[in-house]
Amino acid sequence: MTVRETNQRRHFQPLEQADFIQLEQAGYLKGLLRAFKGKGDLEDWVNRCHALRDELIDLAQRRVLAQARGYPFRLLSIELAQQRTGAGTTFLRWRKHDRSAMGVALWQEVMASTATPVNLLEDLLALEQQRIALNMQISLLHTLGRQAQDCAGKMAQAEDAYLRRLKSIPAAMHDR
Repeated sequence: MTVRETNQRRHFQPLEQADFIQLEQAGYLKGLLRAFKGKGDLEDWVNRCHALRDELIDLAQRRVLAQARGYPFRLLSIELAQQRTGAGTTFLRWRKHDRSAMGVALWQEVMASTATPVNLLEDLLALEQQRIALNMQISLLHTLGRQAQDCAGKMAQAEDAYLRRLKSIPAAMHDR
């Protein structure tokens, strides 16, 4: 019998499918496997990927961080925080309250510590698993958007080469 089966109060409520349905998830994946007609189509998809990434970051902040910053988690020696990257996205990271250290090793230390109440262990596991999944989803959306942006640039270069070549052809040749 697990701790949850004994009907103990749960401190962390992981995101459920209903939370994700509010996001535009179906449209973005369907948009990947289609015929892109040019730079404009790709730029639209880039914007959708980045908007979805930003919505996911907002969901993580409202639903996951809000819980992680509340009781009883705020009593721990570590906290879950957002970390902005130079690449323009945000991930969830464990850190000490004084910001002197960061990383999953801090979470592992809290899990191993006998000072951590046993009734929080399952919640801490759920919180860490949620953090891992959200970071992966945010990373994938960011990467897909960046790759699509690169592709849009290459399509624009190809179109420019085509237009330069057309301009070099005498007007009489265009009619043939």
